[in-house]
Amino acid sequence: MIRIRLQIYLFINLVVLVPALLLATLSQGQPACIPTPYDSLGPFYQPNTPERDRTGRGLVVYGRVLSSSGCIALAKAKIEWWSTNSQGEYDDKHRATQKVDPDGRYRYETDFPGHYTGRPPHLHVRVTASGYRTLITQIYPKEDQKSLYSDFVITIIDRIIEIR
Repeated sequence: MIRIRLQIYLFINLVVLVPALLLATLSQGQPACIPTPYDSLGPFYQPNTPERDRTGRGLVVYGRVLSSSGCIALAKAKIEWWSTNSQGEYDDKHRATQKVDPDGRYRYETDFPGHYTGRPPHLHVRVTASGYRTLITQIYPKEDQKSLYSDFVITIIDRIIEIR
């Protein structure tokens, strides 16, 4: 009789209570977002570009800037954009800086980037936010694409505290 009670007790713990506790624990934790992969800065980056959310028409890129820790929107992030014009040449008309809205959202419109030797059409992106690593990446739209959704997920700067 004791053996049967022990088996029932173990069964209830293993099949019912452990999964329930595991689910409760997981739902209490903060979700983690996968950081956006880094890409090359390229030779055509220029700082201090005009603040604007449009450098042309035809391709709309939109999304949010998020922290990899907790998937929290980063309201004070800054995005810098640069790409080629439709002839495949970099120019100042296709450079911009913009700040995201309070929910970390952005919307940027530009001309579809032109081809140049050895590279598919792409937009360069540099994302910064206080306390976070700078993200440098690129977006590769498809030829017929008119809009592209892309969240930029950046990581917190590791801080080493020195004790003297």
